[in-house]
Amino acid sequence: MITRRTFVKSISATLVASMVFPLLLTAIPTGKIIGIQLYTLRDQVKENFKGTLQKIADIGYNAVEAAGYADRKFYGYAPKEYKKIAEEKGLIPQSSHSGISLDNVDQVIDDTLEAGMSYIVLPYLAQDKRKTIDDYKKLAEEFNRIGERCKMSGLRFGYHNHAFEFEKMDGIIPYDIMLEQTEPEFVTMQLDLYWMVYGGYDPLDYFEKYPGRFELWHVKDMDHTEKRECTEIGQGIIDFKNIFAAKDKAGMKYYYVEQEAFKIPPFESIRISFNYLDNM
Repeated sequence: MITRRTFVKSISATLVASMVFPLLLTAIPTGKIIGIQLYTLRDQVKENFKGTLQKIADIGYNAVEAAGYADRKFYGYAPKEYKKIAEEKGLIPQSSHSGISLDNVDQVIDDTLEAGMSYIVLPYLAQDKRKTIDDYKKLAEEFNRIGERCKMSGLRFGYHNHAFEFEKMDGIIPYDIMLEQTEPEFVTMQLDLYWMVYGGYDPLDYFEKYPGRFELWHVKDMDHTEKRECTEIGQGIIDFKNIFAAKDKAGMKYYYVEQEAFKIPPFESIRISFNYLDNM
């Protein structure tokens, strides 16, 4: 049930976003939104949150996705304070990875709206919730209910994949079940391009089969080694030029650089990734 408080917040957040986002974008000559998932710099964020955001902005990123929501705060800051800090650095606080469920959906919606965000993304499924295809069907039903609540509040709900969703069960790809049994108006996918490729599938095939379902992307490259570790964008084997050429078919609206491990200094790494995307 959407409360009057939540409804008022959703209207206010929409109005503020309509005024603030264009102002933030004027700072970028191309008007292009290039975001980063803050999990990429989790150690740096923990050590110096404001300083890390400043370095991100100095490189040229202009949107951030949080991965530090706990105890109704983002990285230890109340939602409004988190929003203020990000916007002061010229960064749109666009999205958050949050452990949202039917048990806490109203609380997460409230906090996400106060933080000025547009998206709530569930980043992972615990193993005990995904043992069978029937489990995935139940999850899809739950996602629809969560997504409907989010939509009523002016937010968009998404799910972020890894590679396990592509491991067949009874000859069925679980990720396909999630796509086929969730309602597009309530649920979008945050497609982690690296993990889909790691799982053995081509994003272009999924764009053709499920057009418009992938509003958010996580962008990281895959190195040339047998371990197929993530690397800086443009330095590996993933064909981002063709993937981005199909962004309209995919329904992509926003994307975030994410890297889970580094072989070079992290800020040097994210600068390489930014430059590749900015010039592509």
